[in-house]
Amino acid sequence: MNWIYKNFHLMISLIIVIPTAIIYGTPSLLTKQLDIQVHTIDLSNMLKANMCLYLGISWVCILGIWKTTFWKKATELNILFMLTLGIGRVLSMIVDGIPTDGYIFGVIAEIMIGFLSIYQLKKYNSKSNSL
Repeated sequence: MNWIYKNFHLMISLIIVIPTAIIYGTPSLLTKQLDIQVHTIDLSNMLKANMCLYLGISWVCILGIWKTTFWKKATELNILFMLTLGIGRVLSMIVDGIPTDGYIFGVIAEIMIGFLSIYQLKKYNSKSNSL
């Protein structure tokens, strides 16, 4: 049970990040899920690159869950990834206006997961240092 608690933030990230990656990389899904039309090869290229970035982040989370030696690095990457995405979305909301509901959910989830990951790092990193 402790394994589940320790890895909860990474598992939640995977549940959100993998489907998001697939949506970003699939123009027909992107149009259905978000208000984005892919009309240029450059935009398609950028979205596929983002898809692979998200899948790469997911791979590190998987390694962190299954190999304890990767847990701290996966958690640190999760903090960086989630909080920078969340901050970028908040900045866009201030500068560009309010996006669709999918992006509003995204900003809330990213910031919450980022702070949960900080909590997890402090909680479980200090336990491993005291053992």
